[in-house]
Amino acid sequence: MTETILSIFKNLLSPLQWSVGWVSFLEIGIIVAVLFIFYKKFIQNTQSEKLVKGLFFLAFMWLFSELLILAHLQILGVFLRTLVALILLSLIVIFQPELRRFLGYMGQPGFIRKIFFSSGSYKKQVEQDIDIIKEIIEAVKYLTKTKTGALIVFQKGMTAGLYNDVGTKIDALISTELILTIFHPNTPLHDGAMVIENNKIHSAGVLLPLTEDPKLSWKYGTRHRAAIGMSEVSDAACLVVSEETGDVSICMDGIIKKYEDLMTLKADLESLLGLKPVEKDTNKHKNIFDILKGKD
Repeated sequence: MTETILSIFKNLLSPLQWSVGWVSFLEIGIIVAVLFIFYKKFIQNTQSEKLVKGLFFLAFMWLFSELLILAHLQILGVFLRTLVALILLSLIVIFQPELRRFLGYMGQPGFIRKIFFSSGSYKKQVEQDIDIIKEIIEAVKYLTKTKTGALIVFQKGMTAGLYNDVGTKIDALISTELILTIFHPNTPLHDGAMVIENNKIHSAGVLLPLTEDPKLSWKYGTRHRAAIGMSEVSDAACLVVSEETGDVSICMDGIIKKYEDLMTLKADLESLLGLKPVEKDTNKHKNIFDILKGKD
């Protein structure tokens, strides 16, 4: 039995025997580095991390099925290989939002530059960011009090910037007065989203993609559906103020959380902008949102 297993592994590794050398180790190192950067940028501390673990398990099952076939257990091997293929096809449907988000990232200008050369620009301007958060909190405080609807998009390292083209470019410093002016009901830009990028109000009146989640509660209107939809196709965080109730929520990765007080909102905005370190032992979105499914 042991000799059979060893012979199977020799047959699997035989195509690599002729090329093992320093070049092979260099190639392996490049692959590992690219996968590590990809993991850090897109997967670590996200909901997709569980998906990756599942894919590793499927890869192991596929290798095991090949071993069964080489061991002349054809029926078991073919059955297991077919089962893995069916599961992979079903994952394309189940995780369609994650795949759509990734394809959206790849289609953005400067995709490679953002992956390999992006830096923590938020942390380099901590004092300026704190002032910005104060301005936003003051504006949100007034918006909730007057029940004025608002939708603010915080663009990060990788964003669906193509949606900016359908809005009006502002390119102005962030201030409470300007935010309140943009979302005033009598202004032409109040129905769209305001996009914040690089510590500036990049644009306003931006039309965002609506979520297509059929399980979303009926209580969410167009503004909330746009916020959830934007968070599904990008890494942006979307802040929403309801014009019906004055409630404040933040959407990220298709998850929405409602806030009961502005202090918690301020703390989460600091985490989103990199001003507050995220605990290593907890999931990033749970640390920010402290959310469970089915609970606001």
